[in-house]
Amino acid sequence: MEVEAGKSVVSRRDPSAELDDDGRTKRTGNVMTATTHIVTVVVGAGVLALAWAMAQLGWIAGITIMILFACISIYTYNFIADCYRYPDPVNGKRNYTYMQAVDAYLGGTMYVFCGLVQYGKLAGITVGYTITTSTSLVAIRKAICFHERGHGAYCKFSNNPFMIGFGMLQIILSQIPNFHKLTYLSTFAAITSFGYALIGSGLSLAVVVSGKGEATRIFGNKVGQGLSEGDKIWRVFSALGNIALACSYATVVYDIMDTLKSYPPECKQMKKANVLGITAMMILFLLCGGLGYAAFGDDTPGNILTGFGFYEPFWLVALGNVFIVIHMMGAYQVMAQPLFRVVEMGANMAWPRSDFINKEYPMKMGSLTFNISLFRLIWRTIYVIVATVIAMAMPFFNEFLALLGAIGFWPLIVFFPVQMHIAQRQIKRLSLKWCVLQILSFACFLVTVTAAVGSVRGISKNIKKYKLFMYKQ
Repeated sequence: MEVEAGKSVVSRRDPSAELDDDGRTKRTGNVMTATTHIVTVVVGAGVLALAWAMAQLGWIAGITIMILFACISIYTYNFIADCYRYPDPVNGKRNYTYMQAVDAYLGGTMYVFCGLVQYGKLAGITVGYTITTSTSLVAIRKAICFHERGHGAYCKFSNNPFMIGFGMLQIILSQIPNFHKLTYLSTFAAITSFGYALIGSGLSLAVVVSGKGEATRIFGNKVGQGLSEGDKIWRVFSALGNIALACSYATVVYDIMDTLKSYPPECKQMKKANVLGITAMMILFLLCGGLGYAAFGDDTPGNILTGFGFYEPFWLVALGNVFIVIHMMGAYQVMAQPLFRVVEMGANMAWPRSDFINKEYPMKMGSLTFNISLFRLIWRTIYVIVATVIAMAMPFFNEFLALLGAIGFWPLIVFFPVQMHIAQRQIKRLSLKWCVLQILSFACFLVTVTAAVGSVRGISKNIKKYKLFMYKQ
């Protein structure tokens, strides 16, 4: 009887032992898994633009700004970690998304502002990924062209066919119902991101070691023939945006935290992961940016794998660009799915009885069975087409990345974390700490404004230089 009773107690306790405090399946993530997620998210195509950013800023300002951005990121991401739970960072109620945390600590108006910034940036990133993919596909074709015809051959091609092809592929991939179906695609895509970052850095290192590196400067590109003082300033502003974009993982920070086990407290684990992840990120950025600049000097291209600082080995240059394309295929959906989801949830709430919006139709192609929603099919297709057309009209890699970095840096990495920290800790207005935090926020706001203005100016200048939809790389 006692044995049977003991068994019944175990059977009653087992289910609860497998659940966390919110009733969901027990989370098993730790500091190392969170660090891995952070590094995976920040290692993107923007890393390849850091050599160009370094060339505009020079060694002193370039290295200083990368380190400064990393320190600010650690400081403010730790505020975000403390706000995962409300009101207490250890025992409070969980916030599953960035927007939930903003709503809990700052209220509805800030919640709406956060949503506009966050989803606006996600939409912009999908346009940026379309540009990046077409740039890499053209670079593969150019690598083969130069190899076959010689380095002086005319090898310029339109990005448009490649953008259209990528858009057609994303229309198909966009019919994947939700984020959870993307695990294998996003994992494979993340692995390739390290591949092209290492190839770019390795080729740059080979140039430097061989003694063929170009002259570099402490204060960046020299003003003179071909570069006016005004253009130099605008390029510096755009470079700040490129670095800011490379530092950002705010859009997925709470998704990462939501994988962590409950003990030690999630905030403490995440703070350690922030330090480790951002330190690793900074080292990688300094390597990619520094080696690229050391290899090409004043002539550093906007993207070290597509700007043809490297011609040989042509197969390795092409392979690096293949890795970029594979990464962009998965990364596009990782960024687009949250945007798809919020629009479809809103439509469902507005028209809960509409068959057009809510009804799914089973389809079968061979052994593959899946469900199709007419609303999902039409809305997602229209979205991808619009994003592709915008990318075809403005296929300017560095300027567009800088604009995305500027849009997200101050609001998501500085402003909201600082305001949530003030609300959580009930810091008194005009106290010393309140003033220091507001000064930090304002300084970063100025960085965002200058980077945004610089990138918009670069885009407008290129639009005047090239006819819409006629750009050749």
